[in-house]
Amino acid sequence: MNTELLTLLRSVDTPTVCNAIEVVEGKRGFDKFTRGTVLCSDPAAGAIVGYARTAKIAALAPPTEAAEVIRARRMAYYRHMSEGPRPAIAVVEDLDGADAIGAYWGEINTTVHKGLGLSGALTNGVMRDLGDLPDGFPVIAGSVGPSHGFVHVREVGTPVTVFGLTIVDGDLVHADRHGAVVIPSDYIAEMEQAVRKLLDTERLILEPARQPGFDFAKFETAWAAFEKART
Repeated sequence: MNTELLTLLRSVDTPTVCNAIEVVEGKRGFDKFTRGTVLCSDPAAGAIVGYARTAKIAALAPPTEAAEVIRARRMAYYRHMSEGPRPAIAVVEDLDGADAIGAYWGEINTTVHKGLGLSGALTNGVMRDLGDLPDGFPVIAGSVGPSHGFVHVREVGTPVTVFGLTIVDGDLVHADRHGAVVIPSDYIAEMEQAVRKLLDTERLILEPARQPGFDFAKFETAWAAFEKART
């Protein structure tokens, strides 16, 4: 992914990326995106774009493995997060699902992840310390809560599922307050042109609709141009 594409992807929202993928495919039906409502720690921060660094955690019950095993896995987790291609996003599945209570994403942990060079986090789990999280590291989570519970790392680098979307370590992810989408690796070379075509096409409707005196006749004209540009 070149610098121009990265800058462009960061400047648009996730719905735009979903639409651009359909431009690449030439049809509707792409479904590698999240389901349901997400919460974002900093909606004004814009999109997070990066390669997934995956892991799984749990927090409802204490770990049953030996303390040294748990500690070694946590260190392996941070090592994994510190490595790999950049930009990168931490994508962490909370195995407690809808019952998740462990706010893994608080002030300390987010600051550590940002320091390790990650651009943000996507999780179906819990975040806390809102207002104290570092600038430039948005967290997209399933809920907000006050405690970390018995949070511990279960797996590192394995495929995860968050909000109905399965993400493999190394997948290119685009995420914001709407949710997240995986950009297929085969499409990366075409994404810049697809996004720009989409934005240009949308202007054919948006610009007339925002002008004084817009009416049905002007809508018909704009819509005809819009449909022609989409083909």
